[in-house]
Amino acid sequence: MDSHSILTFTVVAAIAIASPGPATLMAINNSLTHGQRSAIWSSLGNASGLFCLSAAAMLGLGALLASSEWLFNAVKILGAGYLFYLGIRQLLKKGPMLPDGPQSDVEKHQPTRIKLYKSAFLTAVTNPKATMFFTALFPQFIDQSAALLPQFFILTSIFMALSVSSLTLYAALASRAKGVLTRPALSRWVSRVVGTTFIGFGAAILTMRRQTA
Repeated sequence: MDSHSILTFTVVAAIAIASPGPATLMAINNSLTHGQRSAIWSSLGNASGLFCLSAAAMLGLGALLASSEWLFNAVKILGAGYLFYLGIRQLLKKGPMLPDGPQSDVEKHQPTRIKLYKSAFLTAVTNPKATMFFTALFPQFIDQSAALLPQFFILTSIFMALSVSSLTLYAALASRAKGVLTRPALSRWVSRVVGTTFIGFGAAILTMRRQTA
């Protein structure tokens, strides 16, 4: 794998990652609700999920997903269902999205780091679009005549680093805007938008069709 291939892959991956998706929305939501630091754990959870999807693509599981109608639909329904769950939970929240009260009370309602990590990880690994993306992208940049494992780690590390950087940036920007969203009425409106957007992402996954040759 030469430097030109690595640079081209980095550009393609950066463009793909910059496009907002469920992971971006989750990072923004966590930053607004629980503080910018909470987005670090969801970013790491998403990156871990991407590593698993990348490994699956390298092992040929992505090709299996593309060739099996029932498996593709099972993963699609699972991913959409989880996003629906996140969206409905957000819509049913009775309190404002942004906690308003003493810092000690706010900290009591902070989710654990494991919970933040797990939620982002599940969002990543149940997204069939990401699996298909890796399956289609990797063969374009991997040199079949060279050792595959080092190339896998190089490409996957680049993708994970770009993902964490992008989500951290989105979370930082959301944190900057947090002061504007402290009013309860506006906070509840943002919560509804977040919930509806999660559901929209889930619906978009359900409309995906398996690519056939």
